[in-house]
Amino acid sequence: MQDAQLPLPNWSVDQWFNTPKPISPLELHGKVVLIEAFQMLCPGCVAHGLPLAQQVHDTFSHEDVAVIGLHTVFEHHAAMTAVSLEAFLHEYRITFPVGIDAPGGSTTPVTMQRYGLRGTPSMLLLDQAGVLVAHHFGQISPLKLGAEIASLVAKAPPQSVAPINESRPACDDTGCTI
Repeated sequence: MQDAQLPLPNWSVDQWFNTPKPISPLELHGKVVLIEAFQMLCPGCVAHGLPLAQQVHDTFSHEDVAVIGLHTVFEHHAAMTAVSLEAFLHEYRITFPVGIDAPGGSTTPVTMQRYGLRGTPSMLLLDQAGVLVAHHFGQISPLKLGAEIASLVAKAPPQSVAPINESRPACDDTGCTI
């Protein structure tokens, strides 16, 4: 894996699902990004990685956190076609964007090589600047992952707060008024 202080290189995706257009890491700048690298025939991916990624997608604000699936096929190539993946995503109710990692010169896909992934499931967590802050291989505790994401979201620059409407209730040392 590359230096953890630099943004990850771009992914190389042949086809996207669950998104109207291709996604680039640059357009996700400013959000915490979770990348779930998986294979649909990987038991750990089906039992742990994908359900956890879907949970993150369903739980956190899409303004703060983006979840991207990366189908990184390095075995059983003939069985894991785009048509099979589309059916798999539908059956398992995966609703976050999923890209098919482009095949490389070997059996290992391009992005999997660029990111130095050892296998699946692999989960990468990037901060708002696109810098890798965590790389989990295998199963991860949902509580640990939630804490990592919440910590990154909390470090985001504060949003401007709307002024209080003077007609709303107010409180001081003597009590609250309506």
